Amino acid sequence: QYHLVESGGGLVQPGGSLRLSCAVSGFSVDAYAIGWFRQAPGSEREGISCISIHDGSTNYADSAMGRFTISRDSDKNTVYLQLNNLKPEDSGTYSCAADYMLRCALVTEEYEWWGQGTQVTVSS
Repeated sequence: QYHLVESGGGLVQPGGSLRLSCAVSGFSVDAYAIGWFRQAPGSEREGISCISIHDGSTNYADSAMGRFTISRDSDKNTVYLQLNNLKPEDSGTYSCAADYMLRCALVTEEYEWWGQGTQVTVSS
């Protein structure tokens, strides 16, 4: 049974930071591609960042480039998404997802296993 559990969301002021965690059980974060996705109310889910198997290469949406950083801790079997310089338009439910692919993709349909999500609200 594969489980992904997100945490770390919350309310933050513009310009602030959060670190989201995706704790994984049932498989190793080194053996599956992990992606982070965001869904705002009334909008489709969009890919934010992902990390690939083996070489750990990463990919970012244009909106995340330079502000967000994805990383993984093999010992803790957890993938993180560091959110810096947050903007109101970054608000939404952030979910992590996993699937077996050598090169990760920011495409919702490529992922089979999903967590429940954690809410991020950026507001003054």
